[in-house]
Amino acid sequence: MPESSKPQHTANPADGSARPRHFSMIRELALADVFTLANAACGMAAVFFAMFHVDSQSVRHFLIAAAFAPAAFFFDVIDGRVARWRHAHSALGRELDSLADIISFGVAPAALAFAAGMRGGWDLLALIYFVCCGVSRLARFNVTAESLSTDSGKVAYFEGTPIPTSVVLTGVLALCAWLGRIGDALPGGAWELGPAVLHPLVLLFVLSGSLMVSKTLRIPKL
Repeated sequence: MPESSKPQHTANPADGSARPRHFSMIRELALADVFTLANAACGMAAVFFAMFHVDSQSVRHFLIAAAFAPAAFFFDVIDGRVARWRHAHSALGRELDSLADIISFGVAPAALAFAAGMRGGWDLLALIYFVCCGVSRLARFNVTAESLSTDSGKVAYFEGTPIPTSVVLTGVLALCAWLGRIGDALPGGAWELGPAVLHPLVLLFVLSGSLMVSKTLRIPKL
């Protein structure tokens, strides 16, 4: 059929087929979602400053990166309270929250650990394990949130530790940097284990990740 003879389809506003407006998704974001995105922004800023530290070896860059963790935690707490205050819970908000959390409390702490000097082969496996546990924990929560919720619609408890608890790990790394105990001076030193190097401090990340994916550990949600 010639191009000119093909039927032409035009949007008809009356039947709802009109094209969406530019930036329509952004226009539809709730106030709580804005705080969630601020959480994600803090996480990415932490990753960038961790990379700055790798390049400059400036403790200032490291501490700035670490400081974004409590800022992200603040926005993570606020977005939930704003959602409850405005009764604006949604599936989109829940997914945004999980995606922001994996950046701020999964990827960012792992990047900070790498910047601190945990770069041995076993270290990398441990940090990858930590991030994968965080992703799995958030996915499980999103899937099971409905079944774990009470009659009020609120989740009564967490299965495993919530991923924002990794802010404690960031605090430990910040203290090490403040005391000049990063790089070759990391507490516990470095162990040659077979073909790769392990910094014992990275085992805190293994412990944190394991607690996140625990099925038997139940943390009451306040």
